[in-house]
Amino acid sequence: MKQLKIFMLIAFIGSLANAQTGVSGFMKSKGEGSLSLSTAVENYDKVLLVPSEIDGVPVFNDVQINSYNLYFEYGITDRFNVSLNLPHITSTGNATDAILQETGFENERSGFQDMSLNLKYLVAGIDFESSNLNFMANLGFETPLSDYEVDEGLQSIIAIGNRSTRFNQVGIAQFKMENGFFATGQLGYSVRSDEVPDAILSQLKVGYAGSKFYGDVYIGSQKSQSGVDILGEGFTGFFPATRVSFTRIGANFYVPVYESFGLSAGYASIIDGRNIGKATTFFGGLNYSF
Repeated sequence: MKQLKIFMLIAFIGSLANAQTGVSGFMKSKGEGSLSLSTAVENYDKVLLVPSEIDGVPVFNDVQINSYNLYFEYGITDRFNVSLNLPHITSTGNATDAILQETGFENERSGFQDMSLNLKYLVAGIDFESSNLNFMANLGFETPLSDYEVDEGLQSIIAIGNRSTRFNQVGIAQFKMENGFFATGQLGYSVRSDEVPDAILSQLKVGYAGSKFYGDVYIGSQKSQSGVDILGEGFTGFFPATRVSFTRIGANFYVPVYESFGLSAGYASIIDGRNIGKATTFFGGLNYSF
């Protein structure tokens, strides 16, 4: 299955919620690694509140989030992989000068967001005549890289994250065929600090992974297990404590361009949710494997 050697595609998506599980269903062999530098642009001018969607982001009208991500993945052994992601985020609102003068708010927040470290282990594999089924377990750790603000009232609508530490436990099952087609299912639980609600994470992905091209489409979700609704009962203006749930669809692509270098691109869109911007994201990246 050498032709299935691919790169992990990375995009930071959203300032109020993480992108599902954030791990791949593919394993790297011992000594293999990849390094990726990617950039993403997210935009939204609608917010999914309870009980309905509203046009226009409160105070800021619309929001754009630009991110740069440095991602590294390495095979410690054939069965144990480690990956690390470091993102820098700029979140920009579009409040009028009059609103800014009246409230004292600013239209931009920027800084390093949350480092994520994932440890993935191949628990078991079943080989068939022309396919295989692998089962993996992933332990993820995420923590803030900088002391960015999250408790600034409505200013925090454009905060770059929720400044919590998170432990993510994810189970992964992947079915791969020799012709390159695959399907991956993931289910996990995220334990979060500092009043940020714990969440159930899930994702279903289908795609093709070959020597000349990689592509996938997916649907993923986050379902918070507690929290309050924005402007609802118990809401105090502290946005990280809200019940953020969503369903996201997306697609990722990769093509090799020269020797060990390749280009990646992707798209994602939130189609349903609670206490989150209805965002669309595009990203691209440069990838190197060794």
